[in-house]
Amino acid sequence: MQPKHAIWIFSLLLAGNGAAAVADDLYLACHAGVSIAATDVRDVFLGEKQFLNAVRLVPVDNMAAQPAFLEKVLKMNGIKYATTWAKKSFRDGVNPPAVMANDAAVLEFIRRTPGGCGYLEMEPAEGVTVIAKY
Repeated sequence: MQPKHAIWIFSLLLAGNGAAAVADDLYLACHAGVSIAATDVRDVFLGEKQFLNAVRLVPVDNMAAQPAFLEKVLKMNGIKYATTWAKKSFRDGVNPPAVMANDAAVLEFIRRTPGGCGYLEMEPAEGVTVIAKY
């Protein structure tokens, strides 16, 4: 296992095990001008949908909001998510989403990354496209 994958999986197991409280609201946002269908969110975050026309989609996980996202949107826990990505990484050579610490880091990433998509516990301000509210 590559070191960065081991660190990523370990961080998911610690933070995304379903023990944390689930946020009331969760917003999925993408870089300005990127508008994926709400029905495609699962595929984007599980590496099944990697492009929107000619734009490469770049999902990013939010460590602070991950338990809520996994439960509300992907309908899985942190262990299942980490296992799914470990298999996909080895089988298909696709890297899991980068993990950011909080809403501010995710929002900054989305704003500066063409194709960037992430989820936030706060409603994002201008400069990004809100895809869905959960």
